[in-house]
Amino acid sequence: MAYGPARVLPGEQIRITTNPDTEPFWQAAKEHKLTACQCGECGEFRMPPTAVCPHCGSREKIWPALPGTATVFSYVVCNKNPKTGEDYVYVPVVVDLDGAPGARLNANVTGCDADEVHIGMKVAVEWTSIQDDWVLPNFRKS
Repeated sequence: MAYGPARVLPGEQIRITTNPDTEPFWQAAKEHKLTACQCGECGEFRMPPTAVCPHCGSREKIWPALPGTATVFSYVVCNKNPKTGEDYVYVPVVVDLDGAPGARLNANVTGCDADEVHIGMKVAVEWTSIQDDWVLPNFRKS
């Protein structure tokens, strides 16, 4: 089935909430910097960020800069805007973040037809302005 170009959801329809564990991720995104939570003790990455490392129990966190590239781990093709119900092709993906072994992020992919998206596809971050002056990382076929 031919779906056409994959798009991101309109930024004015997306709102996020933060907490002390996720705030550093979103602040970095405002500056167009991709990061992931890494344990300051054992070095394991975890996304989504949690207060305590599930590997060693430490509360220490660091937020290293990542290269902004990733690999599609999973995806689905959607053809309706979830807010309005209108015909709208978008492709939610789960990506493995380069430079952060074990860290995955949910996003949308663009830069190709929805039919071209596949597991193992290389993607690069692009930034989408959303509500309340936040910025959302999405990914483009690289």
